[in-house]
Amino acid sequence: MRTAETSGQPTREGENGVRPRADGSPPMSRPFAWERSYPAGMSWDSPVELSTVPRLLEEAVAAFGPAPAIEFRGRRISYDELGREADRFGAACLAAGLAPGDRIALFLPNTPYHPVAFFGAARAGLTVVHLSPLDAERELAHKLSDSGARTLVTTNLAGMAGRAATLLGSGLLDRLVVGEDGVWPSSTMTPDPVPGGPGVLTLGAFVSAAAPPPAWPVLSPDDVALLQYTGGTTGVPKGAMLTHGNLTAAVSMYHNWFCSVEEIRPGLDRIICVLPLFHIYALTTILLRGLKRGAELMLRGRFDVEAVLRDIEIGRATHFPGVPTMWIALASTPGIETRDFSSLVYTGSGGAPLPVEVADRFERLTGHRLVGGWGMTETAPAGTNRLGTATSKPGTIGLPLPGIAMDVCALDDPTRTLPPNETGELRIRGPNVTRGYWNRPAETAAAFVGEWFLTGDIGYMDEDGFFFIVDRKKDMIISGGFNVYPQMIEQAIYEHPAVEEVLVVGVPDGYRGELAKAFVKLRAGAEPFSLEALQAFLADKIGRHEMPKALEIRPALPRTAVGKLSKIELRDEERARAAHLVRGAA
Repeated sequence: MRTAETSGQPTREGENGVRPRADGSPPMSRPFAWERSYPAGMSWDSPVELSTVPRLLEEAVAAFGPAPAIEFRGRRISYDELGREADRFGAACLAAGLAPGDRIALFLPNTPYHPVAFFGAARAGLTVVHLSPLDAERELAHKLSDSGARTLVTTNLAGMAGRAATLLGSGLLDRLVVGEDGVWPSSTMTPDPVPGGPGVLTLGAFVSAAAPPPAWPVLSPDDVALLQYTGGTTGVPKGAMLTHGNLTAAVSMYHNWFCSVEEIRPGLDRIICVLPLFHIYALTTILLRGLKRGAELMLRGRFDVEAVLRDIEIGRATHFPGVPTMWIALASTPGIETRDFSSLVYTGSGGAPLPVEVADRFERLTGHRLVGGWGMTETAPAGTNRLGTATSKPGTIGLPLPGIAMDVCALDDPTRTLPPNETGELRIRGPNVTRGYWNRPAETAAAFVGEWFLTGDIGYMDEDGFFFIVDRKKDMIISGGFNVYPQMIEQAIYEHPAVEEVLVVGVPDGYRGELAKAFVKLRAGAEPFSLEALQAFLADKIGRHEMPKALEIRPALPRTAVGKLSKIELRDEERARAAHLVRGAA
């Protein structure tokens, strides 16, 4: 055990992009502003446990052995069974010649094969590389070649095994392990044939002949457990190196927070896991934290409103973490106010900013307050959390979790700390923060000022220690010399009764440089409105320099693999349109 104040061990500069851990910034004085806003019983310097992923599972198996760990398509998997299957997979990896430190890619949707392979790979000392089922072939090829992963685990569902076989055939892989989806009960899913050819094994065949090793590799909290790719919106995706210590520290930090704000009920909770396990939000806050508390994960392949409501009303789920698009869909469901949410003790939103109007509407309709907070891939993803009480402030991302230090620095000088209520870039440090980006020393160096990680989020801290985000640094629009924050415009547009979803992006403009354009999805049955009508609605809500100068109403808005609204496609469309107009004028 150690506290967050001793975050990190020295590392060699430049190794795989790892930054030096020396911190040249001045010490922060305590008590921090946010400590004064902590609820009774919460302490910032509560011990933060740094351990390893296999140890976390071992402790859960020892504590909750016969209890259900995962429910998937009506079948339950106990903690004992999960531990055994993970050990079998880890033994198979070592028997196949994989060595501690080697990378192994998981190309999986939500299926029990994911936790089995994830924990098994960690047991063998391997580094997991998460691939998204929605990645294009070019993105998959980049992540494989960049990480050096030569073994890939997938399943024969929805064409995934076929796509993986293409990667094998192109020479990017040496081995393809296919978990057969038909093992799990299903009345709607039809598995694909398992591809043939050299280098392809079913998961059953892969683990069948492997004996337990004489001794498992000895792991350290400083060993890299996961390469989680991020940053695709600003260029080529880069792998954030998350150590065993980063992941277990994040779990410990969440545990310290929730021990103070809700009743921890070991072995009694049922958590809906519709968020993808290949994403850091679900991996840490649902899988790892859920297993630590002995919860049962109701593992689901995709989000469906009626299926979620069945899990709540009939399955008696106690926890449902989601992303804003899920809460928008639920709050827009006819008759939602009549549904039975009595089993729920926690409803949380993360992964993207939650519009205030959506949170308020959901609480009015259901009586449940949406909590959650802010975090990043690079923070595993612990950062801040909102209080589920009236003392939490509207629009805040909350208070830093115990063990995490945060502040705000000047946009033009990241070494200069700003006082409360001044807007700048959020910085964070703690034992949950990544060591850096895999094989990218320059990008690693640019992301840190001493021990501080520069988040790229623009916001401020008020005098009570509550943090607020006004936008992402890369999303900021400069229009006529003014800084315009799209998220602030979006929050105002969400107040319009006809709007279900909205994204605001900057589009090129010959006079102002950029202008704000709103893309809107209407509620079912709502009448379309004009740009002029929208501007009139916003007249008393945002400044003239923030006013959208263009509007496009669409039947749907683009989303990421996690279900978050995505601006990338809209920006690309607008840039291509502007380039076409320029060529046409020439």
